[in-house]
Amino acid sequence: MDYRKLGPSGTVVTAYCLGTMTFGAEADEATSHKLLDDYFAWGGNFIDTADVYSAGKSEEIIGGWLKARPTEARQAIVATKGRFPMGNGPNDIGLSRRHLGQALNDSLRRLGLEQIDLYQMHAWDALTPIEETLRFLDDAVSSGKIAYYGFSNYVGWHIAKASEIAKARGYTRPVTLQPQYNLLVRDIELEIVAACQDAGMGLLPWSPLGGGWLTGKYKRDEMPTGATRLGENPNRGGESYAPRNALERTWAIIAVVEEIAKAHGVSMAQVALAWTAAQPAITSVILGARTPEQLADNLGAMKLKLSDDDMARLNEMSAPQPFDYPYGKGGINQRHRKIEGGR
Repeated sequence: MDYRKLGPSGTVVTAYCLGTMTFGAEADEATSHKLLDDYFAWGGNFIDTADVYSAGKSEEIIGGWLKARPTEARQAIVATKGRFPMGNGPNDIGLSRRHLGQALNDSLRRLGLEQIDLYQMHAWDALTPIEETLRFLDDAVSSGKIAYYGFSNYVGWHIAKASEIAKARGYTRPVTLQPQYNLLVRDIELEIVAACQDAGMGLLPWSPLGGGWLTGKYKRDEMPTGATRLGENPNRGGESYAPRNALERTWAIIAVVEEIAKAHGVSMAQVALAWTAAQPAITSVILGARTPEQLADNLGAMKLKLSDDDMARLNEMSAPQPFDYPYGKGGINQRHRKIEGGR
């Protein structure tokens, strides 16, 4: 395993993190424990979950595994998240001090931990003042309930505002952002990556395989069926079949991934994961697997070294396609200048 720092902190994590959104849903407890066993046997040490995953069941499964595996538990870096609804009341959701206080205590209980290594705000909350959230997080660090905190699904101005307020107030500062990022979805490069780099934060990409698209499992003229995410729900979220299937760019990217995979004698998933892990500011790539076989294939990516030509082909084919302004060439030109001057 390749080791990297958790953002600017001194804590060390592996370059591939085990995501556990499948735990308690697509993967039962026995399968989930097998995935954890296999991941740690490969040398992994970083687990990512959330209170909302299977309504707390994912955290409970991880907590049971940690209790039964004290040796592995001592090495495990555990990340979880709070923000989304865990009840039907108006205060059962959000980033208020009230909700986060309850959510954090519940996560600690389900995980069987005295301290969570990385506590992440699962999404922005427009109703709660950011100062309230940051003060809660600073207090949680001071009290020892969490070691570090980070964000998920924040955009550039969210990151800049939160990090600068934390700095100005003398609060503990965020260490990571967890965004969607893969060869099909690279829009975070337009501003979010730069915001994280400016704030000194590391990236923990989720959905590095594009919801399964980058594994080659979906075909252009065949509606997904069977035990896959889109086979069970073809209209699922941003990865839904019809809109993405209609884009020529989707199939052009998949074709290049397939060509490179064949040239290296590896799976398409390994190519997509290796590309993601090699991008700037990446701390750890979150792997989501339903089965031990999927996890084993995904972890094979850590042995794959893509050539400069491979990276160039993938970068060119998958490059974001913004309008000219403000993120296209016209806007970029207005934000830079030659050191020697001139027109």
